[in-house]
Amino acid sequence: MEHSLRAQLETAIRSIPDYPKPGIVFRDITTLLGDASAFRRAVDELVHPYVKSDVTKIAGIEARGFILGGAMAHQLSCGFVPVRKKGNLPHETISVSYELEYGVDELEIHKDAVSHGERVLLVDDLVATGGTAEAAITLLRKLGAEVVAACFVIDLPDLGGTTRIKSMGVPVRSLVHFEGK
Repeated sequence: MEHSLRAQLETAIRSIPDYPKPGIVFRDITTLLGDASAFRRAVDELVHPYVKSDVTKIAGIEARGFILGGAMAHQLSCGFVPVRKKGNLPHETISVSYELEYGVDELEIHKDAVSHGERVLLVDDLVATGGTAEAAITLLRKLGAEVVAACFVIDLPDLGGTTRIKSMGVPVRSLVHFEGK
């Protein structure tokens, strides 16, 4: 990725110290989403490697993954699958519990969201410890999907999420990296 793109994305991301707790620097992409040029370039860069990869669905993790994933699905002319927190989907679901940096949560998807053998690209705004992405990959695989890759705007490599996802046999693509938590 060219340096000017990385610089543009880093500049468009707001950093909020001590949120949600002391010692954490929250990386907020709402400012990137509000910057038309940065948003367009981020989506283009996330999509580019998969244009000819026969991806059939984009799975976006609630909630920022919905925004990115919808734009990516549009560009790839494929379907979109919402991966949601438990209790937010209206039809039959499957779910999995996972550990957060500060607790336990549960993700779910509709049982009919993907078919066996579909090629799915997972997307979210940020990878930290990788627990949420790992849970989403587990759900997609339970339904027989092939997870082609996991894509993020931001990677926090010190927290080990990318390594965790790669250990599941899923390639990871991130556009910018921030040190620390």
